[in-house]
Amino acid sequence: MIAAGDAPTERSQAALAELCRTYWQPLYVFLRRKGIAPHEAQDLTQAFLADFLARNQVARADRDLGRFRSFLAASLENYLHNEWRRRSAQKRGGGRIPLSLDLARAEESYAAEPMDPETPAAAYDRQWARALLDQVVTTLRRRWEADGRGELFREFEAHLWQDAAAVPYAQLGARFDLTPVNVRVTFHRLRQQYREHLRLAVAQTVASEGEVEDELRFLMQAVSR
Repeated sequence: MIAAGDAPTERSQAALAELCRTYWQPLYVFLRRKGIAPHEAQDLTQAFLADFLARNQVARADRDLGRFRSFLAASLENYLHNEWRRRSAQKRGGGRIPLSLDLARAEESYAAEPMDPETPAAAYDRQWARALLDQVVTTLRRRWEADGRGELFREFEAHLWQDAAAVPYAQLGARFDLTPVNVRVTFHRLRQQYREHLRLAVAQTVASEGEVEDELRFLMQAVSR
């Protein structure tokens, strides 16, 4: 997230776009769990991100301000407070940022959230964790596809969160013309890559290296609820 707060450059603009693509859905689910209707929640999410980025609020989310996850949620709460005070009637669609938001997918994620008393904060944290994990998996998938191993990755992907003993090494070895030992070693390396990329992704959202493990544990608990 540090790159997203840099002075406007091609790199920082790309980082801002990636921030929006990655974290808009947790914000949307947070608003929906507050009882806001789908279309208004979509408008509010876009308007908030437009305001957040236009005022370069992300520059405040530096390593002295703690977890970016909490910072973004607090920023949305402040935005909502100010929005309810200043707006009387705003036409839907005004002030949108150039993002293509998949409303149907977001509604599916919202519908899948358990109805528990911890929401909307718990729903936000859970969606944040899922968004971050999806980002890591997508990065790895693209790299494996670029190496011509996309099909093998898709077979491994379902087992990233499972016991390694559950991987059908012999079956995959026969399918991909590899020995079971080669399949086992390859899967072990993928898990290492996954952990490394996950740690790097989390490190970009916390104030210090010492907070990475705590944030990782928090996110794993959130996504497993």
